[in-house]
Amino acid sequence: MDISIHASFLPHSDPDASLAFYRDTLGFEVRNDVGYGGMRWITVGPAGQPGTSIVLQPPAVDGCGVTDEERRTIVEMMAKGTYAGVNLATPDLDAAFARLEAAEDAEIVQEPTDQPYGVRDCAVRDPAGNLVRIQQLR
Repeated sequence: MDISIHASFLPHSDPDASLAFYRDTLGFEVRNDVGYGGMRWITVGPAGQPGTSIVLQPPAVDGCGVTDEERRTIVEMMAKGTYAGVNLATPDLDAAFARLEAAEDAEIVQEPTDQPYGVRDCAVRDPAGNLVRIQQLR
């Protein structure tokens, strides 16, 4: 079986702030930016990797079976930073962290650390509260 990850979805609470974080801070390409009914979906991805994307989407879009109570819970979890996240990797974690640390839109959660389970990584939250972990490629 030949399967790869094509796209992952992360919620955003402010499309412009999320776009700035993923495009300007992380250096991702913008691949698509679609608005519909006052909502916005933005597809971004790493340069040179056209087959891998992150879709930044409105949380709990109407019409997908999410109740008002569930929508409130999602918004509360996003505000706490416990709803969604993504793991990324880079060959130079220290340089990536320096860029994140200099950015105004990244909330530092963890500086580069050697983890007991064998990886070296750091963690930040994007403007929507999503946890972004970045691992050192080995």
